Formats: sequence, C-alpha cells, structure tokens
Amino acid sequence: MNLNKTVAFYTLGCKVNQYETESIKNQLINLGYKNVDFENKSDIYIINSCTVTSVADKKTRNMMRRAKKMNPFAIVILTGCYAQTNSKELMEIEEIDYVVGNVDKQSIVKLIKELDEKKQEKLLNHNIFESKVYEEYEFATLREMTRAYVKIQDGCNSFCSYCKIPFARGRSRSRELKNVLEEIKKLVVEGFKEVIFIGINIGSYGEDLKETITFEDLVNATVQVEGIERVRFGSVYPDKISDEFISLFKNEKVVPHIHISLQSCDDTVLKMMKRNYGTKLIEERLFKLRERVPNLEFTADVIVGFPGETTDMHENTYNLIKKIGFSDLHVFQYSDRENTVAEKLPNKVDVKDKKERAEELQKLREDMVRLRREKYIDKNLKVLVEEIKEDYAFGHTENYIKIKMNRENVVVGNIYEVLLKKVEKELLVGEKKK
Repeated sequence: MNLNKTVAFYTLGCKVNQYETESIKNQLINLGYKNVDFENKSDIYIINSCTVTSVADKKTRNMMRRAKKMNPFAIVILTGCYAQTNSKELMEIEEIDYVVGNVDKQSIVKLIKELDEKKQEKLLNHNIFESKVYEEYEFATLREMTRAYVKIQDGCNSFCSYCKIPFARGRSRSRELKNVLEEIKKLVVEGFKEVIFIGINIGSYGEDLKETITFEDLVNATVQVEGIERVRFGSVYPDKISDEFISLFKNEKVVPHIHISLQSCDDTVLKMMKRNYGTKLIEERLFKLRERVPNLEFTADVIVGFPGETTDMHENTYNLIKKIGFSDLHVFQYSDRENTVAEKLPNKVDVKDKKERAEELQKLREDMVRLRREKYIDKNLKVLVEEIKEDYAFGHTENYIKIKMNRENVVVGNIYEVLLKKVEKELLVGEKKK
C-alpha cells in the first residue's frame, strides 16, 4: 500500500480521454494512492493529453512545466494523444519523466507500482496501428452529474485531411457488445438513469467485429436493459445517419438529440477535408430526422478557415447552418497539424479572416440558441435533475437543453415534467408540473 503517496491528474480533450483517466485514477486509489487536485503539491502528476489543435499541444506543455514547478521532485507522466504522436520531441523536455502513448496507457499503473523496484524505460509507445482489437479498461464510471459515459469504440479509419487522431488512436476498434451491456447494468445498480455512448467515431461501431453487429444493434440492446431511461449518443458523422439510424428514435428511451460532426457545409471544403459526404446529404438527412423525430435538437462542430476556403465557401457554411438551425455550435479556427495532408495544402486563410469568420458563426450561434429555446416556451418537457444550487434545481431536457427550475420537492437523479416559461441567457426556466 502507498498510503503516503499522492497522485494528481490533468485531462485535456474529449470524453474518451476523461473516461480513461477515471479508470487509471480508480486503480491507483485502490492501491492506496491519495488523489489530490492538480494545483496542489503531489508525488506524481499524470497529464492525459489531447492533440486535436496546436492550442491543446501548447496547454499540455504548460501543464507539464507547472507540475514540476509545484514539486521539482515529483514524477511527471505524460500520456494520451500528444504523447502517442510526438513522443520523441516530448522526450527532450526536461520536465517530463515518462512518456506513455495511448496504446500503452493501461501500463501506467504497472509502471507506477514498479517505480521503487526497478529502473523503468522513460518511453512506452508502441505502434498504435498494431492494435487490432479494443482493449478493455478496468471499470470506472465517468460521471457527469447524473449521467454516465460508456466507451464503445476507439480509433478511426476516416483519415480526414486535417486530423491527427488516427495516428494518435489507431484504426477503429469496437468493444464487444456483452462488455458494453455488462457495464451499463453496473451503472443501473449505481443509480444512473442515462448513459451516453462515446468513442472516437461511434458510427463505425461493429464494422471490425467478427460477428455481424451494428451501432443500431447496440442501441436496440441497450434500451432493453431494465432501469435505463435515457440513451444518448456522442458525436455522429452525417453519412452514418441511415434510415435504420433514424428508426432508433421510435424508442422513447433514445433521446431526441444528436451531436453532429459537421466541420463544413460547403462541398469544395468537404472534399478537401476528405469527408465522405456533401451538403446535399447533410441537408436531406438532418431535415428527415427533424421531420420524423418530435422536438429533435442538433448540436455540431464546425471548422472555419480551412486552407482554400473562400468567402463564398464560408457563406455556404453559414447559410446552411442557419437554415438547419442548431441548439448549440462549437466553432474552431483551423490550425495546421503536422504530418497531415491539409498541412501541405496551399492558399492558407489569413489569421484575421479566420477570426472574423469564427466571430460571424459565434453570432449566428447566439441567435440560434435563443430561437431554438424560445420555441419551447409554454410547452412541457421532461427534465433529468442533475444538481441543486441554492434555491434552484438544474438539469437537461431529453433534447439537451439546460433547464433551471424551483427546487421545491425535487430530488437529484429523478426525471420531472416541467412547464417552460422563459429564456434566461442560454437557460430555459420552468416549473415542475404538480
């Protein structure tokens, strides 16, 4: 037991990284390590990195240096996507003691256990493309209020021209259905009513498994689990929204909300990005979904300033996003990622133009947020209560709009029907039906 040893974690990036951090943290706590806040002095610091943007890389380097400043004698371990793709250059940074790539992430606990026993290799980073099957993580719930995330898949086969993630995560590997369902059943016992499927490209779930199974099969099996009241998805590509996918929403447990990995709404840009769909498919699929599914809401990611993107191309993206209408939008300014196809493309967009385009979409986002919420005033929606602060309870509707309501006779973790009265900033304010 290591009752006097402390460990601190800092996780950048997606829910998949957070899910994996949670597993490592729980294993170390079970070994007797005490988890402390990253801003505190600790014996060990573990930074789980992201490399989607250059900003994420910079933040990772800053956190490593901050760790050593807080305790010059601490052991600093860098893992995650940046560690996988840039291990050699990271090994040159003196503040890092160990670099552990994604493929070896599960070895961190073993590495720490053996630190006092023998000298460890400073670099653990095998070829990610040699990973052919999904590797299970020791069960540890990633909680967000009353919802729980369930990782169903890792890796991506798309190789979009701007993206480093396949080099950080490898090819798509799906988790066995029985293991996913086993985790969900454990979550029900712990009291969770809502599960959210996460992965690097969840729409490709099942494509690599020996048995014939699809993402739709997984969802249909999940809604049969007694005690689960809501099933939500992480990010989905537009070309994965088949008629079979749309039919999932006939089950009332499948919530009417989808996060779309959109990236652009211009055909030329989408082609340069090596996305496998065009604007005609985006419009047809999303409007068909909205037509078939009552109260459906979309959120999405979009990139502005991709190399070669003209003002007209940007306007095409702006106009289609406005036409569809999103309840939220995450806007990213394009940045070159090393060793990607897009890095070598000509006609880079000026920094000033990228900033202006991002600001235009942010303004559109604010308008859409207000409009998509106003349509629910004087309507009833079901709300899963997630927290109580002072005089109010907060939660999300099925279609992922945040709600503020009076806390009287309200219990965290329960679902209530709420009459919605007004919009307050980006919240809908309502009262529980008696």
